[in-house]
Amino acid sequence: MDGFMHQFGYPFGFFYGFNIFWWIIFLAIGYLVYQDANKRGMNGPLWFILVILPMVGLIFLLIYIVIRETSGKSERDEPMYILKERYARGEISEEEFKRMKEELEK
Repeated sequence: MDGFMHQFGYPFGFFYGFNIFWWIIFLAIGYLVYQDANKRGMNGPLWFILVILPMVGLIFLLIYIVIRETSGKSERDEPMYILKERYARGEISEEEFKRMKEELEK
């Protein structure tokens, strides 16, 4: 019995926390969530911490997956899209459109 517990990572087993393998997995998932949250303008460090917390990390990971789908930036937020939309509505002239487009492409 002693060999069995030693072989499977005791004291890093379920009674004393996660074993090394699971910590690496959760840290990797936390890092990916951190990067994704930063890209979407959300608080990356907060989501990283919430995802790697033992026992509740999976719950927060599921919450993040649900929330992130609705809070991503859309194409409509992009300056070029807004400029094209204003030109199509006739709010700006062709000369203004070309000048602003060149400024945005710099």
